[in-house]
Amino acid sequence: MDPIKNPFSPGAGSPPPELAGRAPILEQARVLLGRVRLGKPEKSLMLTGLRGVGKTVLLNEVRRMAQEAGYRTVLIEAHEDKALGPLIAAPLKAVFFELDRLAQAGDRVKRGLRVLRSFLGGLKVKMGEVEIGLDIDPEMGAADSGDIEIDLPNLFEALGEAAKEKGSAVAILIDEIQYLSQKELGAVIMAMHRMQQRQLPVVLLGAGLPVLPGLAGESKSYAERLFAFPDVGALSEEDANKAISEPALAADVVITDEALAETYRLTKGYPYFIQEWGYQIWNLAESSPIGLAVVKSAAESVSRRLDQNFFRVRFDRLTPGEKNFLRAMAELGPGASRSGDIAACLGVKVNSIGPVRAKLIKKGMIYSPAYGDIAFTVPLFDEFMKRAMPGFVAKA
Repeated sequence: MDPIKNPFSPGAGSPPPELAGRAPILEQARVLLGRVRLGKPEKSLMLTGLRGVGKTVLLNEVRRMAQEAGYRTVLIEAHEDKALGPLIAAPLKAVFFELDRLAQAGDRVKRGLRVLRSFLGGLKVKMGEVEIGLDIDPEMGAADSGDIEIDLPNLFEALGEAAKEKGSAVAILIDEIQYLSQKELGAVIMAMHRMQQRQLPVVLLGAGLPVLPGLAGESKSYAERLFAFPDVGALSEEDANKAISEPALAADVVITDEALAETYRLTKGYPYFIQEWGYQIWNLAESSPIGLAVVKSAAESVSRRLDQNFFRVRFDRLTPGEKNFLRAMAELGPGASRSGDIAACLGVKVNSIGPVRAKLIKKGMIYSPAYGDIAFTVPLFDEFMKRAMPGFVAKA
């Protein structure tokens, strides 16, 4: 098979050739965008799911939908070591300038730029050594307190008023939103509460790990009334087969039912792994149809690529103590583990693992699906940990 014509695209945020199984979420987004454009209230969306399920792909698709619907868009990726202010300031500045170029008369955009200037002054925002400056006087007393929970709602309000005056709307998309600090997440929630109260045309679409609904609820108790939290999970067998068979059929290549069934068994329906397997079996196959033998022969190369890329990049960020913690989790099996069982496996007291547990949650490696339980945020990471640390011996 010609590798240049390979339709599969494993990679972080790479759009798959077939976006299978996500129609209900995209329909939610379509309704949200349409209703807000008409001035009707609707819950914004926070997509939640494990690594590798396609949240970023969906976020990019929703951004495309928003742009087609006439929205101005802001897309940022939250980072555990970066503040929200510097991340969002420059994209918002670009949106205000886009709105300023629209034909309708009015001065709300000019006021919005002055409020943004105040926001920048309050946060003393810099990117590198270059200040994000605006050659305009600030709007005194608006978004300039230096407290993001006060300033961000005021800034969003100015943005919404400017968009409404220009007959436009704005979609703010934040990937990895769980990395925002509690205060920053609270500021975002408060800002969107203001949008609902004022019925201003600004929507928020976030994507993050399964901890996100809990984080939002802890930050502001009314978050559940502002946002819907669609779960982006593994694909059903039918959708997984569609994701791999239809791109091949488009290139006049058939994948047998036996090969599809084995691919689903190996990938467990996780979209990133489906793309990786599709990519490898295409390159290994000599001709159509692609059968079960090709899937089995791809196992070693797929496992090696996943270990060297998808898994290793996360493993290398860990301290020795964190690696031991995760290896103990892997020893206990692929599902959720109890904290007490992890401690027993390590041969330590349960209260001693709290700091390591907290660091791993902050790094996005694990999450708590229920009180006292811990699970991996990366699918199949338990199998990788066993390969990466084969000499581990459980203490109990």
